[in-house]
Amino acid sequence: MTKKFITIPELAKLLGLSRIAVFKKVKNGDIKAAKIGRNYAIPIGSLNSILGKGLSRSEKNEIDSAVKKTVSEYGQALKLLGKD
Repeated sequence: MTKKFITIPELAKLLGLSRIAVFKKVKNGDIKAAKIGRNYAIPIGSLNSILGKGLSRSEKNEIDSAVKKTVSEYGQALKLLGKD
């Protein structure tokens, strides 16, 4: 049976941070977690983005839309800058 979630202490050990630092990141929303009773559970699927090894599909979509918006608003200026 594979684990679907990881606890804050387990993630702290993986990141080399204190449990308090990871807890603060969860409370600030920097790390997505589900509250189960008094504990938090971090989905295993989000570990790659937490560790900086990959982006989730929603993060990729968010970046793509920001790039499209920037190009549509500043496309001409970007072309001029590219010529220099």
